[in-house]
Amino acid sequence: MRPALLNPLFASAQTLAGIGPRLILLLKKCLTLPPGISEPRVIDVLWHMPTGVIDRRSQPRLTEAIPGTIVTLELRVLKHKPSPRGNTKAPYKVTCEDDTGRIDLVFFHAEHKFIERQLPVGEIRFVSGRIERYGDNLQMAHPDYIVSPEAKNEMPLLEPVYPLTAGLSGKITLKAARQAVERVPDVPEWQEAQWLKARAWPNFKDAVGRVHQPHEAQDVSMGAAPWQRLAFDELLAGQLAFALVRKNLKTERGRKLSGSGEIRAKIASALPFSLTGSQTTALEEISADLAASHRMLRLLQGDVGSGKTVVALMTMAIAVEAGAQAAMMAPTEVLARQHIDTIAPLAEAAGLRLALLTGREKGKARDAVLSRLASGEIDILVGTHALFQPDVAFKDLAIAVIDEQHRFGVHQRMALQAKGANGDTNVLVMTATPIPRTLLMTHYGDLDVSKLTEKPAGRKPVVTKAAPIELLERLIDRIRAQLAEGAQVYWVCPLIETSEASDLAAAEERFAYLRQLFGDVVGLLHGGMAAKEKDETMAAFAANRLKILVATTVIEVGVNVPNANIMVIEHAERFGLAQLHQLRGRVGRGARESFCMLLYKAPLGETAEQRLKMMEETEDGFKIAEKDLELRGGGEILGARQSGAPGFRIAEVPGYENLLEAARDDAVLMLEKDPNLVSPRGQALRTLLYLFECDEAVRLFRAA
Repeated sequence: MRPALLNPLFASAQTLAGIGPRLILLLKKCLTLPPGISEPRVIDVLWHMPTGVIDRRSQPRLTEAIPGTIVTLELRVLKHKPSPRGNTKAPYKVTCEDDTGRIDLVFFHAEHKFIERQLPVGEIRFVSGRIERYGDNLQMAHPDYIVSPEAKNEMPLLEPVYPLTAGLSGKITLKAARQAVERVPDVPEWQEAQWLKARAWPNFKDAVGRVHQPHEAQDVSMGAAPWQRLAFDELLAGQLAFALVRKNLKTERGRKLSGSGEIRAKIASALPFSLTGSQTTALEEISADLAASHRMLRLLQGDVGSGKTVVALMTMAIAVEAGAQAAMMAPTEVLARQHIDTIAPLAEAAGLRLALLTGREKGKARDAVLSRLASGEIDILVGTHALFQPDVAFKDLAIAVIDEQHRFGVHQRMALQAKGANGDTNVLVMTATPIPRTLLMTHYGDLDVSKLTEKPAGRKPVVTKAAPIELLERLIDRIRAQLAEGAQVYWVCPLIETSEASDLAAAEERFAYLRQLFGDVVGLLHGGMAAKEKDETMAAFAANRLKILVATTVIEVGVNVPNANIMVIEHAERFGLAQLHQLRGRVGRGARESFCMLLYKAPLGETAEQRLKMMEETEDGFKIAEKDLELRGGGEILGARQSGAPGFRIAEVPGYENLLEAARDDAVLMLEKDPNLVSPRGQALRTLLYLFECDEAVRLFRAA
C-alpha cells in the first residue's frame, strides 16, 4: 500500500480549488501523464515544471521606471476614460499616479464594469506589467496583476512561467501548482546527508516549493539546486527500481540449459563466413547465463549488419539441444518473414524445424501451427505480437528472443516469458539501434548487455554523400548508368507531416515520376498496402524483377536484399540520425560497391547540417548514436517513446549523465547493504519509489 502521507498527492487534480470539469480537460492536454493514467492528479500538476520566470520585484517610482521593463507600481486611481460609444477600436484608459508622476493603464475590448470594480477611483492599487512610453506619456497595456494593498501577498514577485495550452492561463496553472505544493507532506529524507551537504541541496519539500514559488530567479533554472535535487530523486527512483527488478530476476529460479553443441556446430559449418570475435564473445556470455541457476535476461545490441540474427539462432539452438523449444518475436510481419528467410537455410542444414506465426495465419493453417507447437513438432517459432496470444501454447518454451525490444512494452516481454512451463523462460532481447551508455542505464537498466562491434568479413563500406535536391537530374543519370551494370536502388520518401496520407502522397508522386523515366521496373512499398501486396513487391525486388523500390520508412528495419547497392533518401534533413543510419544499413550487403545519397532541401538548419555531416564521416553506429543523443536528447533515440521505457519529467537537466552515474552507484550500494529496504533510509527510499510510481519495484518488495 502507498504510504498514507502521499495520498493527498495522488488525489484527482479536481480536488484543487478552481479546477472544474472544463479545466481538467485542458490540464489533461497540457500535462505529461504516465502510461495508464487518464485523468490528471495533484502529483501531475506538481511535476509540471516551469520553463522560466517573470521577475516583478522591481518597484520603482514612476520617474525612475525604465520603459520596456516589467515593474510593480503602487498607484492611486485618478479617473476612468471609457472608449467613445460606438468606437470599439479605441481603448479604455484609467489614469493613475504616484508622488512623482502619472501613467495610463490601457485596456482594449474591455468590459467597463469589470475595470471599474478592479480600479475604484481614489483607491490605492498595486499594478504589475510592462511599462512603455507612448509619446510623452507613460502607459501600461493590460496589466498582468491589479491587487489591493491587503491582497499584495497574492501577487507573485517571482512568477514561474509554465507550458500552457489554448484556454489554460498561466494564472490558473500557477494557482494550481501553489496548491499542489501545499499538499507536499514532510517526508523522511532518502538522500545521504553528506551528499546533500556537499551539493547544498535543499530537502525534498523545500526543493519542490522553490521551483514553483522561487526565492530567487535562478531557482527555476534546471541547473539550480532545487531542480537538480528533484532530478536526482527521479533518477535514483528509476535506478533503484531497475536494481530491484534485476536482483529479483537474478534470484528467481531459472532453468539451466546446456546443449551438446551438435546443432550449433552444424549451423557454424553452414555459414558462408566465420563468426566475428564479438559474436563469439556474445555467445560465450549467453551460454554462461543459460548454464546458471537464475533466469537469463540479456540485451544483444549490435550495429546494422553485425550479425545479431546468427547469434539469436545459435542461442535458440541451445534450447533445442537441451530438448526444449525457442521463439523469436519481431515487431512487424515484414521483419518476421525476413528472419525466417535468413535462418531457414541454416536451420535446414542443422535439422531444426521452423514455423512462422503472424496475424496473417488464420483458420486451418493457424490451427495446424498451434497443434504442431503444442506437441513439440516445432523447434523454433518465429512471429509477431501473435506469439503471445492466449491460445499459443508451447510444449516446452525455454528461450524467447525479442527483436527490436523498444517496439514492445515490458508487459509484452513478460507475457512471452510466461509461455514457459514454469514461467521461467530465458529471454534475449536484441536491438539494431546502438544505444549510448546513458540510455542503456535508463531504458534497459534491468538487462545484462552484450555488444556486437564488428561487421562480418566481406561487408563493404557505403559511400555516403549529401546533395541538394536541385542535383536530382544528375543523380538520375548516375542511377541509369548503375542500373545498366545490374544495380538495384532503394528510394525512400519521408513523412512530410505526421499523417499517413501525406507520407503516401510523397512516395506515390516520386513513384509516378520514376516510372515515367524507367518504366515498370519501378515498384512502390508503403505501410498502407495490404500485407500480401507488400510481400509480392518485396519478393519482386529481392528477385531483381524490380530495379528501383520507392518506399516509405517501412524498409527501415530488417529488409535484406544483398544485390541492392544504392540508397537514396529524400528530404534527409527531416530524419533523425538513428533512422538515417538504419536506412543506410539496407545497402552494403553484397559484393557490389554501395552508395547512400542524402538529398536535402536548402538551406539546412544547424542540427540537420551536423546530422548529414556525421553520416558522411562515419558508419560506426555507436558514434552515431552518441551524436544523436547529443543533438536530440534521449526521448527519441529509440524511436517513439514507448511504454516500458521511462520518459523523464524532471531529470533531463544539465549534468544529467553525472547524476545518472551517481544514482546508479547509490542504488547498487544501497541494495548491497539493505537488500529489502528495511533500514531507516531503506524505508524512506520506499516512499521515493511510491512517489515516482515505480510500481514494478514496489510490487517486488511488497512480495518479499
